[in-house]
Amino acid sequence: MPATLTAPERDSAYRWGASVLVAAIAIILTALGFEYIGGYRPCPLCLQQRYAYYAGIPVLFGALVLVTAGQRRWAGLLFAIVAAGFLVNAGLGVYHAGVEWKLWAGPDTCQLYLDSAPAGSGGVLEQLKTVRVIRCDEAPWRFLGLSFAGWNALLSIFLALGAFMAARLSWHRGI
Repeated sequence: MPATLTAPERDSAYRWGASVLVAAIAIILTALGFEYIGGYRPCPLCLQQRYAYYAGIPVLFGALVLVTAGQRRWAGLLFAIVAAGFLVNAGLGVYHAGVEWKLWAGPDTCQLYLDSAPAGSGGVLEQLKTVRVIRCDEAPWRFLGLSFAGWNALLSIFLALGAFMAARLSWHRGI
């Protein structure tokens, strides 16, 4: 049976999925802005929390293409995968926030992660002066009591709920 194209602006699954896509792009661009413009260097746990965005954004785009092509069940499956990914990411954010609040210990790699300037004209001793330890158990920034990890956990929950809603609407209409 040939797929028929649907008008995306009238499709609620498409609108939910597009909203999650736009929000995910805005969130990862904000994180990258804090890093490259604001100078907040990420720790290993921070970098791991970005994986859900790096994987979820193209999958969301693919799901939106499938909704438009009338492949609603496949689109719903992709939306559900993204929802699961962001739920896992929310758990990682909660774990990282707990490490920052000293509720539990973080991984050993967090105390060993070094950020240094690129090798240049100085010797080893000069390069050691530029080394900074990036720790997972110290929040470099907080807003309304939440660190980057806390905000990521909260936003990942909302993204997961939006992706789940898109999946639900895709499957409901796909029957």
